[in-house]
Amino acid sequence: MKPGDKVICINDKIDPEKSQEIRQDFEIWITRDKEYTIREILDNNGIVTGVLLEEVHNFPKFFKLINRFQEPAFAMWRFRKLNYNTAPAEAVSEVEELVKQEEELVKIHK
Repeated sequence: MKPGDKVICINDKIDPEKSQEIRQDFEIWITRDKEYTIREILDNNGIVTGVLLEEVHNFPKFFKLINRFQEPAFAMWRFRKLNYNTAPAEAVSEVEELVKQEEELVKIHK
């Protein structure tokens, strides 16, 4: 995954033991099955890779674990990348073109 990629949230669950901490750090939380756009990827000192999203902006906080102020990031494992390589109409057009090419090849070989 990289900035600009479209992703879908596959896990928005909060561990009950961490619920209070999460509510303090995040004003806005993610929603399962909702699509987002990656704004930035944060290494978080190698602890857990996090993502910032275009659609969600939270206030920066000081995190003792990484010893700095930053916007709280969502764990990358909570998301799956969506593949929007081609628009559906373009994909259909490409398939139709391939079918035409195959039909022409069949005619040539008869």
